[in-house]
Amino acid sequence: MKKVFLSAVTALLLFSCQNDSTESADSNVSAIAQRGCATQEVLEAQLKADPTLAIRMNEIEAFTNKALLTGKLVNGKVQIPVVVNVLYRTTAENISNAQIQTQIDVLNKDFNALNSDFGSVPALFSGVKANVGISFVLDQVIRKSTTKTSWGTNDAMKKVAQGGLAPTSPTTKLNLWACKIGGGILGYAQFPGGASATDGVVIDTQYFGLSGSAAAPYNLGRTGTHEVGHWMNLRHIWGDATCGSDLVSDTPTHNTANYGVPAYPHYSTCSGTPVEMTMNYMDYTDDNAMYMFSNGQKSRMAAIFVTGGPRAAFGI
Repeated sequence: MKKVFLSAVTALLLFSCQNDSTESADSNVSAIAQRGCATQEVLEAQLKADPTLAIRMNEIEAFTNKALLTGKLVNGKVQIPVVVNVLYRTTAENISNAQIQTQIDVLNKDFNALNSDFGSVPALFSGVKANVGISFVLDQVIRKSTTKTSWGTNDAMKKVAQGGLAPTSPTTKLNLWACKIGGGILGYAQFPGGASATDGVVIDTQYFGLSGSAAAPYNLGRTGTHEVGHWMNLRHIWGDATCGSDLVSDTPTHNTANYGVPAYPHYSTCSGTPVEMTMNYMDYTDDNAMYMFSNGQKSRMAAIFVTGGPRAAFGI
């Protein structure tokens, strides 16, 4: 297992180097064939547009590492109210309240180790598999008809002037947008530290929840789990670079993203050739192949909710 203990100085350098690594979806590969998450690309665009974002994220990283090193994490349980913004052109895109609730249910199971496949975690990782202990409750559903065939990843769906829906109380509520993204992208999220006017998670309508238009192999609501993980400050498990770091100490070093349903054990080509944690929610595997967070990821998520953290307004 890798060990990651960043000093404040290291943290201040982290985001200045962010553009050195990118993830991109192969435009020749269909969205069904491989998972596509645009969170990293959206972050890079936001960093270019707003130089102060790097400063805020560096401060969050320094705060997170201080919280981890001092052990000052609260054991209380966070319950997050969720606002779902549905932007639809067709009947299929106007997903039902029942389908929306299935996504909330999946989040509650996955973040509380209640998912039926949690017991499938291999023995090698059983000592670090986590019950994150964060719950979600549906607060409101807002719907808007649109003529757009796709929204892209430039946050247009979050802006009224561009035909979208602005987030509702983003400092105290998690906003989800269900809309047609396009470009082979299943979803994307905004990391802590970004502008409140664009804060939240976007999930393509076709991969939202368990029913209706949800399509295999991304029909188990895990796109939502993956993207909410980003919203809670988790990086992709391969660190968005060859043998990169996800800033978590108990996840193995991955050489790159994994797709589909990898056979276990899948060995990394990085130093030490560790067995990769392909079943982690922050990899790119199919929905039925991801079913765990680690204790290190749990601690990293918890740090954003404590007093002084970037999402402290949600309270624990």
